[in-house]
Amino acid sequence: MPAGAPMLLSPREVARAGLCIGCGSCVAQAPAAHVELDRFGNYRPAGDRRWLSSRSAALARTCPFSPAAPNEDELAAELFPGARAHPLLGRYESAYVGYVEEESFRDDGSSGGLSSWVLAELLRSDLVDGVAHVVAAEDPGRDGRFFQYRISRTEEEIRAGAKSRYYPVELSEVLRTIRAVPGRYAVVGVPCFVKAVQLLRREDPVVRERVAFTVGLFCGHMKSARLVESFALQMGVAIEEVQSVDFRLKDARRPANWYRASLTLRDGRTEQMDWWDLADGDWGSGFFQNSACNACDDVVGETADISLGDAWVEPYTSDGRGTNVAIVRSPVLARLLENGAVEGRLHLEPADHELLVETQAAGFRQRREGLGYRLTWRRRGLRPRKRVAPASSGLSLRRKLIYRMRSLISYWSHRVFWLARLTGRPQLYVGWARAAVTVYHALAYSRGRLGRLIARCTPQPGE
Repeated sequence: MPAGAPMLLSPREVARAGLCIGCGSCVAQAPAAHVELDRFGNYRPAGDRRWLSSRSAALARTCPFSPAAPNEDELAAELFPGARAHPLLGRYESAYVGYVEEESFRDDGSSGGLSSWVLAELLRSDLVDGVAHVVAAEDPGRDGRFFQYRISRTEEEIRAGAKSRYYPVELSEVLRTIRAVPGRYAVVGVPCFVKAVQLLRREDPVVRERVAFTVGLFCGHMKSARLVESFALQMGVAIEEVQSVDFRLKDARRPANWYRASLTLRDGRTEQMDWWDLADGDWGSGFFQNSACNACDDVVGETADISLGDAWVEPYTSDGRGTNVAIVRSPVLARLLENGAVEGRLHLEPADHELLVETQAAGFRQRREGLGYRLTWRRRGLRPRKRVAPASSGLSLRRKLIYRMRSLISYWSHRVFWLARLTGRPQLYVGWARAAVTVYHALAYSRGRLGRLIARCTPQPGE
């Protein structure tokens, strides 16, 4: 490519490089395209073959994982020029830890209820006409999707979208609706989805005018649709029998981080199991992780007007009712939260950057230290451009092995599960998963003989 010439990218190039998150932003810009679940249960662009292979500067500017697109620091400087900057949290005006006192928002959500409350309050205050967020599919059997984006226009519809969804979704349909139907919209998404929307707003004046607010959700990584299937088979039910999924069944008597999955079957029965009893229930081990997540350096949604997550530190973790962390970048949303607290509808305490970082410490290690190490690995095709420099020095052998093992689990879990489905031998996957997580736990927590051996063989800092 000549010096100074714009980068050209095709959807196929991004997908083959393992950098497609399946957000659907590229598809929303192409009338003949659509997204579909691949054999591993991740969304990928599909449709006209010429479009899939066609290289364009527009895609290079708007794909959230494109090396030619502005990074989160650059976007945030444009969006929030007056906000303070932090190397891990991005720019922000204020931050809080707390929960919703009003009505049943807290009880209905996975955490403190702030996500649904903010969306409902935007609608009540006549600041938006609709909210693009993820809701449960009415009939999962129709197209195999348990969750999807929808534009909600009433508080009742918004509140129906409460709860965490560890499931692939895509934005193309709601982005097309936003373009077609005038109005003011709020869009909710994980960090890379919000970045995709912000990049599209820079290109498209209609989207820029109509997307009035973005609400980011803290993210560890995206899961494939096979996570639900795996949970179902380990609970002894066929995926075709499952009507709805609750990934985090709330119980005030248990700590908030004791996840319990619940499947409601078509005959009305429910099956439940704690995540730690599932072969692939350790979130940090990376089962069914989208490959693009290995190239992500944004944990807290740095380009969103407000970002919301769980307060994963004590004393909040032990409170089974759930507690949110909120990072606010929009002055309008800052006033919305301040008014809610003054009126007694919200319980909020100011949070400093130390607390904010601590609540997501594991995510930051994976997305900064771990990312730097992963960037030193050989790879084919497109190379991501990140805010983290490639680096392996300073890491102990143990940390390197942990990052290697997570990457292996995230890669092979898709393929072993696919083989188990193909051969009709589900225990092939379950047996492999239990063996893989045993090795991972030995590395991460020094449990058992393997962990003690690795600990003895691992040089300590300064040795």
